[in-house]
Amino acid sequence: MTNSYSAALLILLGLFLAGGVISFAKQNMSKGIVTLLGLCSVMALAAGVMRWK
Repeated sequence: MTNSYSAALLILLGLFLAGGVISFAKQNMSKGIVTLLGLCSVMALAAGVMRWK
């Protein structure tokens, strides 16, 4: 796997937030909240992938 636990943690956080985006979108929550949560998810996933060694 990886020796970088922070990378794995960031990827898991990004996936968790992506699940929240899907859930909030199905509940017809505010578009601003869904967009913000989606951006946070993408940033967490990108940071995790960049730290992956």
